[in-house]
Amino acid sequence: MSLLAAAQTREVFWQFPPWAEVLWYCLAVGSVFVFAYGVARPIAKYRRGNPASLPPLGELRSRIGVANRTVFSQASVSFRDPYVGWAHRGIFYGFLVLFIGTVILAINTDLTEPLFGWRFFEGDFYLVYSLILDTLGVALLVGLLMIMFRRAVLKPKKLDYTRPDRTADDPDQAARRGYRIGDWIFVGTLFYLVVTGYMLEGVRIAMDSPANADYSPFGWLTAQAIDTLGMSEGALEVLRHVGWWSHGLVALAFVSSIPYTKAIHMLTSYASLVLKDDQAGKRLRAAPTDETGEPTGYGILSDFLTEHLVQLDACTKCGKCHEACPANATGMPLSPRDVVLQLREDANDAMRGVGIGGVLGSLMKGDRDDRLKVDVIGGDDVREETVWSCMQCNACVEACPVGIEQAPMINQLRRRLVEEGRMEAGLTKTLQLVHRSGNSFGENRRKRGRWVRELDFEVKDAREEPVDVLWFVGDYASFDPRSQEVTRSIARLLREAGVDFGILYDGEQNSGNDVRRVGEEGLFELLAETNIATLAECSFNRIVTSDPHSLNTLSNEYSELGGSWEVLHHTSLLADLLEGGQLKPKEQLGSRVTYHDPCYLGRHNGGYDDPRRILEAIGCELIEMPRNRDNSFCCGAGGGRIWMTEPEGHERPSENRIREALGLGELDYFVVACPKDVTMYEDAVKTTGNSTEIAVRELAQLVEEAVGTRSEPTALAGV
Repeated sequence: MSLLAAAQTREVFWQFPPWAEVLWYCLAVGSVFVFAYGVARPIAKYRRGNPASLPPLGELRSRIGVANRTVFSQASVSFRDPYVGWAHRGIFYGFLVLFIGTVILAINTDLTEPLFGWRFFEGDFYLVYSLILDTLGVALLVGLLMIMFRRAVLKPKKLDYTRPDRTADDPDQAARRGYRIGDWIFVGTLFYLVVTGYMLEGVRIAMDSPANADYSPFGWLTAQAIDTLGMSEGALEVLRHVGWWSHGLVALAFVSSIPYTKAIHMLTSYASLVLKDDQAGKRLRAAPTDETGEPTGYGILSDFLTEHLVQLDACTKCGKCHEACPANATGMPLSPRDVVLQLREDANDAMRGVGIGGVLGSLMKGDRDDRLKVDVIGGDDVREETVWSCMQCNACVEACPVGIEQAPMINQLRRRLVEEGRMEAGLTKTLQLVHRSGNSFGENRRKRGRWVRELDFEVKDAREEPVDVLWFVGDYASFDPRSQEVTRSIARLLREAGVDFGILYDGEQNSGNDVRRVGEEGLFELLAETNIATLAECSFNRIVTSDPHSLNTLSNEYSELGGSWEVLHHTSLLADLLEGGQLKPKEQLGSRVTYHDPCYLGRHNGGYDDPRRILEAIGCELIEMPRNRDNSFCCGAGGGRIWMTEPEGHERPSENRIREALGLGELDYFVVACPKDVTMYEDAVKTTGNSTEIAVRELAQLVEEAVGTRSEPTALAGV
C-alpha cells in the first residue's frame, strides 16, 4: 500500500464537541430501541395466530435459499413489469450496499478502533468502499426517480387504491389517502437521504480537496456544482454541520419507523417468501382434524395461520394481484389486495392496545389473550359478496412478488361461510345435488356413462378389467350435451391410436376440486375418499382426464388422502400420440386460431406447451391472446362461480375474453381445452352477439378433424 493510499480516509464526527457525540449515540440507541419494539409488536401478533402448518425446521435452509434467489434476482418484482423491476433493482441494491456501508463504518468507528486500536477504514479499503457506495447511491437515486415518475406522471391504475367493494362516498375510500401519503413519505425519505448524502460528500470535497476525490465521482461532481456558488469557508462549515445533522436525524427516524410504515415490507416480505407454500392454491390445506369442535376456516383473526398473518404485513400494495384478478377486471366487488389490506387493518386495530408489557409477555412467556378473536367477515370488514366473487383462479398468487396466498385465504373465509350456511340458495342446492348424486347436475349416477351409447364401439369398464389408461371423464364432459360430443371425439381418437382405455361409468363421482374451492371441505373429503376407494379396486397404469379441474385435484390433493398416480390431461396424451405417430393427421387444417389457457391446466399445473404442440402438429396458425400462458384470463367458472348467479350490470369474464379474441382480427376458431370453457365461451359468443364472427372449438375436435376419425366435424358455436 502506498503512503498516499494509507492516508486516505474521512472523519465521521467532523469538528464535533464531545457533547454532540454523546447526543448522537443517545439518539442512535433510542432509535434502535424504537425499531426493536416495533419488530416485537407484530411478532406478538403472529404468536396469537394458528401455528399448525408452519414448515418444519428441516426445510428452513432450502426455503431461505429459494427466498434469497427470489430477492437477489428481483425476478418476482420484474414479473410482467420490467420497468418496475429495474427501478426496484436500483433501489434494492443501492439501499442494501449503503446499509452495509453504514454498518462497516459503525464497526470501525464504534468497535474495532476504540476497543482494539485497529482502524481499517482507510487506505485502499476506504478508496474501494468510497467508489462502490458512491456508484450504488446513484443506482438508488435513479430507481427512486423512476418510481416517483411512475406514481406522479404515469399513474398506473393498479396504484389507484379505490376499493371496488365500497361505494364512492364510503369513509373507507377516504381512508385510503393515508396509504398514498405513506407511500410518498417512504419514497421521499429515501430520496432525501440520498440527495443530502451526496450534498454532504460534495461539501466535504469542496472544503478539504482530498486527493482521493476521483474515488467519489458523483460526490466530486456535486463539489464542482457547489464551487460555482462561490460560498465562503464559514458558509460551507455551517452547511456541512446542518447537512450532517439533518441527514443523520432523518436516517435515525427512518430506521426507527421501519416497523410502523410501508418500510416494514423489507422484513415481512422476506419472511413471507420463506414461509410461502409453493403449492398454494393448487393444493389447499386440509381442515383441522382434531376433535375440539372448533369451526373450520377463517371467521376470526385468531383462526389465521401464522404465515398468513405474516403475509398480511408483507403486502406492498403494488397492485399486481389487483390488476390480475378477473373478478376485479369485470366490475365485481373483489380486489385481492384490498382483502389483504382490510384483514391487516383489522389485525393491527385488534393489537393497538397492547403495550410493552403485553409484547414482552407474549415473547418471553408465550402469553396469549383474546385480542385476535375479532370477526373478519361482514359489516365494515371483508364483505360476503367479496368472498363469493373469487374464482379461485390463482392469478393473484401467481402475480404476487412477495408470496402472499390471497386465494387460499379467501378459500378459508368461504369455509367459515359454508359452515354457517351463509351462501346463496343456488350454491346450496348444487352442493346438495353433489352430495346426493355424486355430480353437480343432480343426474342419476347410472347416466354418467350414457354418452358412450352413440359410439360404434365398446368402452371398457375399468372396474371390471385392467386398462392401460383410466379415463376420469368429469361431470361436465359426462353430462353436459355441449361437451359430450367432445368427449366422444376424444374416445374415437383414443381408439384410433390403439390406446387401451376404460372409464368408471357410474363408479365415478365429482372429483371435488370446485367443491373444495367453494369451501365445502367435508364434502370434498367424502368425494375424494369415495373416488380413491374406487380407483384402488381398478388395475391401470395412468389416469387421463378431460377436465383440468379434476386434473388439479387428482394430481395435487388426492395424494394427501392416500391416492397417488400419474395423471395426464387429454391434451398431453393427444400431443404424445401425434408425435409418436399413433395419430396421423390426414391433412393440415390451415385454420387461423387463438387458444385460451385454462386456469387449472395452465397456471395451476403448467400445461402450456402440449396444446400448442397439438395445434402445430395439425397445421393451425396460432395467434396468441394478449393475455396468455401464466397471464391467461379466467373464463369465470372457477371456484364454483359456474354454480352461482352472475351479478347484473357487469361484463362476464368469458365475454371480456371473447372481446379480447376478436381484437386479434379474423379468426376461424377460439380453441379451448376444458369442458367448463366449452360452456362459458359458447354462451359468451352468443351473449356478445358474435356467433357469426367466431366459433368455439375444443382442441380434440380439431385433432379429430385432422385425423379424420369423424367425417363431419361439429362446431360448438358460430358455424
